[in-house]
Amino acid sequence: MSSPLDPQLRRAITDRIRYYNDLGIYDFYRREGVGPVLSNVSHQETADSSPLKRFGMTAVEGSGEMKITAKASKGVDPTSALRLIREDIGDCTRCRLHKQGRKQIVFGVGNPQAELMFIGEAPGADEDQQGEPFVGRAGQLLNNMIKAMGLQREDVYIANIIKCRPPNNRTPERDECETCSPFLMRQIEVIGPKVLVALGAVAAKTLLAVNAPMSELRGRWFDFRERKLAVTYHPAFLLRDPRQKKETWKDLQMVMKELGLSIPEKAQP
Repeated sequence: MSSPLDPQLRRAITDRIRYYNDLGIYDFYRREGVGPVLSNVSHQETADSSPLKRFGMTAVEGSGEMKITAKASKGVDPTSALRLIREDIGDCTRCRLHKQGRKQIVFGVGNPQAELMFIGEAPGADEDQQGEPFVGRAGQLLNNMIKAMGLQREDVYIANIIKCRPPNNRTPERDECETCSPFLMRQIEVIGPKVLVALGAVAAKTLLAVNAPMSELRGRWFDFRERKLAVTYHPAFLLRDPRQKKETWKDLQMVMKELGLSIPEKAQP
């Protein structure tokens, strides 16, 4: 009979699972005779283990290997799953932004089962104050964009690449995006949108891992984690250059067509 895992080793495995889960990696395989033996944990203990349950994970054995995998999203309540992600973030101190004047985490808002998800760059002053993305002037314009599509803000989900306001609304640094975006990846997996819309260059370049101008990113579809992703201008940019609203409306019409939404003859945010 196998002996139980050493508590210190168990904690190390738990920390490693947490680390990879934060990176958006949910499936783990152990082949017989390789590495630490998770199968030393009893079936009941593994199934009830809080680190696994906390991440919506189950353990399955078969053919000489153990697989730890996330439960299918249809088997997990998205609202509860999003709440767990928010709890995991906590009062985050993972990057420098927690020392640079941010007031609170700006997690995300909207329908936890939305078919359409908008992803911006970072919270601004109003968002940092209220704890909700896109609530300032740019947020009002985004609301108008959503309404022009025949939807309400409550129908979609809205989030940002990073969840803390950079000082003076500066552009997020690469390491800040890399530190924070795994939580966004988990949100995307839980919500399971059919279409993602990256708002602005920072969101697009971070999600797609490319360094290309907006002219090359707009007007086309990208494959992103088995979903479709479109790129358009950030509402804050449109406030500075309203001439680009017409181009943005073309991008939104492309999204509407993909979602099967009717396109009005005369409508523009």
